[in-house]
Amino acid sequence: MLTIIQYWSAGNRRRPAAFALGALMLAAAIASGAARAGSPAGQSPPSFWDPNRMPEKPDLSAARQIRFLTEDDYPPFNFQTPDGQLGGFDVELARAICAELAATCTIQRRGWDLLLPSLADNSGDAVIAAMAINDETRSQVDFTAPYFLTPGRFVLRRDSLLKDIAPNKLGDRSVSVVAGSRHEAFLAAFYPRVTRVAFETPALARTALKAGRVQAHFGDATTLSYWLNGSEAGDCCEFRGGAFVDPRFFGDGLGVAVKKGNLPLRRALDYALARLARRGVFGEMYLKYFPVGPF
Repeated sequence: MLTIIQYWSAGNRRRPAAFALGALMLAAAIASGAARAGSPAGQSPPSFWDPNRMPEKPDLSAARQIRFLTEDDYPPFNFQTPDGQLGGFDVELARAICAELAATCTIQRRGWDLLLPSLADNSGDAVIAAMAINDETRSQVDFTAPYFLTPGRFVLRRDSLLKDIAPNKLGDRSVSVVAGSRHEAFLAAFYPRVTRVAFETPALARTALKAGRVQAHFGDATTLSYWLNGSEAGDCCEFRGGAFVDPRFFGDGLGVAVKKGNLPLRRALDYALARLARRGVFGEMYLKYFPVGPF
């Protein structure tokens, strides 16, 4: 039986660093425990915030004007629309944060390599660009609580009769994975019997599954959700099983970055994110941009 857990991170609390394999399985559960009516295929958005704990309203005077920075080439988080404007999950989330805080905001694009330097030289106040929270980025900036996790997941062809992806069920079947990736390391640790077929790029690993050269693929669930919903996959495949969220392999998620020491702005952003989650705004955005959800 798949263990279903709700996973959240409230305030500045850190998640545990290690989990038993069964507890790593994250199904599509939300605080209410029920599917949202009208959501794609009955899917429900995950919750990354404790629904029973709301951060105290901080002093919002530091958040009256916010200059958000993002990039424009990582859909569905950020991209350039046909008319040249910025769009995407991160962009819409930034606008929702501004509305929640009654703040005057701008959202400016930067190249990826310029995002953190722009915070350092005060060209912007906050970066919202699907930026991973890890030791390297923490050494440069401060982060809000995660607003998204980047789990690993198995994808199988739709015509596969294998329904259970537990280690003893997958056995020694062939699984495509990116060589040297965190996903390959995860398989080596928890699925030692599978036949790992390593490829140089995620695209090659996905193509091997689509062509039937391997029996499963294991990779980044967010990227895979986008692929499954696009024309490239051709409706060949689908997620099987739940999502794996062990931070030792998949990191601490994505956060909004602010300049080190800017505690007032970070607290204001955390407050806004928790409010958006509680009011259902975050969930609506998730369903809009992830019709095939990574969770």
